[in-house]
Amino acid sequence: MKKKDTYFVVGISTEVGKTIVSAILTEALEADYWKPIQSGDLENSDTDKVRRLISNTRTVFHPNSYALHTPASPHLSAELDGIRIELSKIVRPETDNHLVIEAAGGLFVPLNEDDTMLDLLRPTDKIVLVSRHYLGSINHTLLTYEALKHRGLDVYGIVFSGTPNPSTESFILHKTQLPVLLHIDEEPYFDKNVIAEYAGKFGN
Repeated sequence: MKKKDTYFVVGISTEVGKTIVSAILTEALEADYWKPIQSGDLENSDTDKVRRLISNTRTVFHPNSYALHTPASPHLSAELDGIRIELSKIVRPETDNHLVIEAAGGLFVPLNEDDTMLDLLRPTDKIVLVSRHYLGSINHTLLTYEALKHRGLDVYGIVFSGTPNPSTESFILHKTQLPVLLHIDEEPYFDKNVIAEYAGKFGN
């Protein structure tokens, strides 16, 4: 049986397109999907969004380890819910399929007083770095990349989202030597057809 991989989608900040990238990967690989921590918007969570965006019937959506009510940093959202996030309770789902894991926010988003999102990543993960073009994104992208390397984690590749910026992209690629997995344009909307189109481009 061919080895199944775990893809961990991380971003350089919040609202950079991790959920869209996760949907594209999930569709391209017909993988399972899991978001360990959801903060706020529980009636329209990122899991719900990915479920609406994919077309295949093989994907299994695994429940959040923590579903928190306030749209805030996980440590604060948990505190407002009267709980503490424990790493030991964030248990990866068992599956015979590929697994796409979506991070919440950036790498150093706090989960409690000690741990951050970075502590959930493993050396065996295929880390997909999502970079969105905005003023400051070069700095944020390179800092994120350096933090991953410092932790001994390899980045599988980078996804650029937003209006293309060749100058920004060329500098980031020169400094990181990362392969580009995908370019995602500033689309007017994302639906199943758009996600399927990008899924067909993934890795090509």
